[in-house]
Parts: sequence; C-alpha cells; structure tokens
Amino acid sequence: MAPYDFAARRHYLSDDLAEGTEIVCNTSQADYFVNVLRLKSGSTILVFNGRDGEWRAELSQVKRNDCTLTMLQQVRPQASGPDIHYLFAPLKQARLDYMVQKATEMGVAVLRPVITQRTNVDGVNLERMRGNAIEAAEQCGILRIPMVEEPVKLGPVLDEWDPARALIYCDEAASEHSPVETLAGVASGPMGVLVGPEGGFGTEEQDMLRRQSFVVPISLGPRVLRADTAAVAALALVNAVLGDWRSN
Repeated sequence: MAPYDFAARRHYLSDDLAEGTEIVCNTSQADYFVNVLRLKSGSTILVFNGRDGEWRAELSQVKRNDCTLTMLQQVRPQASGPDIHYLFAPLKQARLDYMVQKATEMGVAVLRPVITQRTNVDGVNLERMRGNAIEAAEQCGILRIPMVEEPVKLGPVLDEWDPARALIYCDEAASEHSPVETLAGVASGPMGVLVGPEGGFGTEEQDMLRRQSFVVPISLGPRVLRADTAAVAALALVNAVLGDWRSN
C-alpha cells in the first residue's frame, strides 16, 4: 500500500506545524486554496514544511482572498531520506527544472551547482530551483525538501570536501564498466554524486578528480547521456546499491 494518498491535495508551507496551530494564509496561498482549488470552509488539505511531517489542515474564515488553516492531526512523521548531496554543472533552464524535480524525487538532501571549465550557463536561479523542488515534493508525496546551495567552482568544492563522504563521479572513461560492481565496493553512508556539463569535464578537471582519495569514478554505460539523463541514471544506481531503495 502506498504511504500516502496519491489523489490527496498537498501543499508546502514554510510555517512551523503542530496540532492546533492556526496559520493565516497570505494572498497567494488564499487565492490558490479558494479560487484555484475551490475549497470551502471546513475543507481539509494535507500540508508539510519539510521539517514537521505531513498534517491534515482545515480551512476556515474563507473569503475571496483570505482564509485560515488549522492543523488537525499529523498523518505522517517527518522522513529523513538518504544523505546524498547532488552536485551538477548548471544546465539551461528547462533541463535544469527537469533535473531538480527528478533529483528531489530521488530523495537527495542537497542540490549544489558546480561551475566547471565547460559550464556554458551564465547564472543559476536558486529560487526557481527551490520552487521546482517544492513542486516535485508536493506532487510525489515527498516530505523532505533538498537544501539548495550557492554555485561554487569545482576546485574549492574538492578542497573543502569531507573525505569521509564518498563522491561518486560519473566518468565516461572509468576503467570499471560495471557501475553496480564499483558501487558495491563503496561503504554505505553519506555520499555525493557529481555529474559534469555538456561536453564533459576538462582534462585538468578530470586529473584533479582522479587524484582525490574520496572520489569514486563510475561508468554510466556505453552510450553518452545528456546531463539531465545522467542525473536520473546515477541517482537510481546509487539509491539501488547504497541508498534507501535496498530496504523498500
């Protein structure tokens, strides 16, 4: 049986959630509940904030641009998920939106843009990234919202990396062609997954990555994958071999 109701309306709130808490909705929230969802006074909706689990809330004092939500009961406790940091070279907007949504669905804890030699995107809209993560969580029954971090160049990322956290590096030239066999030799625990830009990492970047004791190169097969496809493939492999798919 699914751990949540697929048909239920779910909405993210930033407020703290606890039994009896009353939240006065802002204008955009009220417009969504009243004018888009057509909810009436006494209607209930599921809400979550990424910290306090999922709650059934009741609408009251409903007007055109005004309503209040009262927390009735917690229906699911907060879930932690795997400790996976997903690092990626920024993509063009539509593909970045897709990648953020899929990484959220895969349960990553952190989304971290990494600037590389071949990164060809001028800037990263962090608020848009967070919005896409929230939307994916709302639609898929996910309770954790990944943290979205500021873009950082690859060199400083590696210099500051905790060696206890394995960094799975998607490398087209990896000597071991079976990613499952490679990942089976990695200790389960906190980890990162790194996918490069279109065109791959530069030669100096590849050398820098391979020199790190904590970096684990894996192959994603005989075909060249686009970066957003590589994200899904790599995170699926990591979850299946090292993450929380093993117990489901």
